[in-house]
Amino acid sequence: HVQLVESGGGSVQAGGSLRLSCAASGYRYASYCMGWFRQAPGKEREAVASISTDGVPTYVDSVKGRFTISKDNAKNTAYLAMNSLKPEDSAKYYCAATQTYCRAALRGVADFEYWGQGTQVTVS
Repeated sequence: HVQLVESGGGSVQAGGSLRLSCAASGYRYASYCMGWFRQAPGKEREAVASISTDGVPTYVDSVKGRFTISKDNAKNTAYLAMNSLKPEDSAKYYCAATQTYCRAALRGVADFEYWGQGTQVTVS
């Protein structure tokens, strides 16, 4: 039974920071690409960042230089460190996992098989 559980969301002021975590279980974690997505009310879910099995990150342009995706295979956990947060970063953030090759490619929603329940990030 595959399970992804996000944590670390919250409310911060513009310019602040948060670090999201995604704890995975039920599958061979190291062999999956991990991704972070976000969805604001009334908008489609969009890819924010992904990290390949060998640790190569890819980002959407709007977060480059501000967000950092990482993973710890020993802990089966992926992270999204978010700095210099802006109000437009407010959304529900989801982590996801896929066996689709994602090195140097930001895969979309349809490419990911497993999803967490999401964690809310609000920037004011």
